[in-house]
Amino acid sequence: MIHSGVHVSDLRQHVGHTVSVCGWVNTLRLQSKMQFVIVRDNTGMAQVTHKRDGGPLEAQLEALTPESAVRITGRVVDAAQVKLGGLEIVPETVEVLNRAATPLPIDEHTGVEQRLDWRFLDVRRRPSTQLMFAVQTTLEQGMREYAYAQGATEMHTPKLMGTASESGAEVFRLGYFDRSAYLAQSPQFYKQMAISAGIDKVFEIGPVFRAEPSFTSRHATEFTGVDLELAWIDGVEDVMAFEEQMLAHAIAKVADAHGEAIAEHFGVEITVPTTPFPRVTMAEAHEILRKGGWDPEGIKEDLDPEGERSISTHIKEATGHEFVFITHYPVGIRPFYHMRPTDDPSVTLSFDLLWNGLEVTTGAQREHRYDVLLKQAAEKGMSPEPLQDYLNAFRYGCPPHGGLGMGLGRVLMVMLGLDSIREATFLFRGPNRLTP
Repeated sequence: MIHSGVHVSDLRQHVGHTVSVCGWVNTLRLQSKMQFVIVRDNTGMAQVTHKRDGGPLEAQLEALTPESAVRITGRVVDAAQVKLGGLEIVPETVEVLNRAATPLPIDEHTGVEQRLDWRFLDVRRRPSTQLMFAVQTTLEQGMREYAYAQGATEMHTPKLMGTASESGAEVFRLGYFDRSAYLAQSPQFYKQMAISAGIDKVFEIGPVFRAEPSFTSRHATEFTGVDLELAWIDGVEDVMAFEEQMLAHAIAKVADAHGEAIAEHFGVEITVPTTPFPRVTMAEAHEILRKGGWDPEGIKEDLDPEGERSISTHIKEATGHEFVFITHYPVGIRPFYHMRPTDDPSVTLSFDLLWNGLEVTTGAQREHRYDVLLKQAAEKGMSPEPLQDYLNAFRYGCPPHGGLGMGLGRVLMVMLGLDSIREATFLFRGPNRLTP
């Protein structure tokens, strides 16, 4: 009896039996007396061992190429000398399902840009990248689980907009029949509309588009955003509390499911954060940094990437925590719809979340009063006409609310210690990349 469709990781259960394994040819070692083929599926690698006998099987194995898709049927044998699990498969039949062209366009020494050109092959050949997508799945599952448990509703908002959202500076314009449309740079306005529609807790995991000509390791022109909006809040603190609990839950799920594999492939230990996360106002952050000698010219209100890394290092040394909320950003660098506290109208009830020095989230309490929104938009030199659909949501009893937007790729980047967001995305999109 042949056990067909057996995964490499399950071979130990089939010692002494005949199995069929489907996978790719990882490497070939064709010696004068023996032929060794390492076959890889998405659960691991196994050695196929054949003693040359001049028969048809020898010729078939000789004709294989690296990365060919094959189905190998043979007996599973205990072989203590084999490094791959102490097992080998002695083949009876070899079926080539799709022969790979040769030579391959990439190898282990190929640079990242060329690897991105052949991303399907790159992902297939790198178990660590396959693991990353498994981690991403578990992370999203954990965030959804927490949001559902809190009674949140998952929404799917439009990505095509009739007017440029927010400032309009970072949107992609496209032809839409006889007029222009824009790709949404955030589901922000639609989330708020859902709050006004009486859906108390809203979240979405979906594509976000930013027309920023940025070539850094943390920017992409299309990425996956995790967006959340909460109604009837007492203040921005409610939003931060929701996020830290959601992240702690999701990270614990990742640690449980993949902790050992992540340590093996990425050399990173997943630490489940304790809550609450530390909170530091922007004014306090500047003071801490200035004491440490940070004072880059021209940055009076915000933090540059170096400042973000420095403040994270300081907090980690002081508290042992990898996360820190920076709060109360100045009005000048926040959008018109962020609420301002009555006792200090120069700042906003907003925050960024830094994880090991990288900004992964921006959030705030929103201004829900129509007249105040009009005033704040005017202060920023914005005309109310293009904003009318948005503003209408606040004219008929919109409750106090707040929310956040988190970059999924950035979270994965920090979690796995990756060098670039290019590695944390299946098919990266940037100013110079629209393919494959």
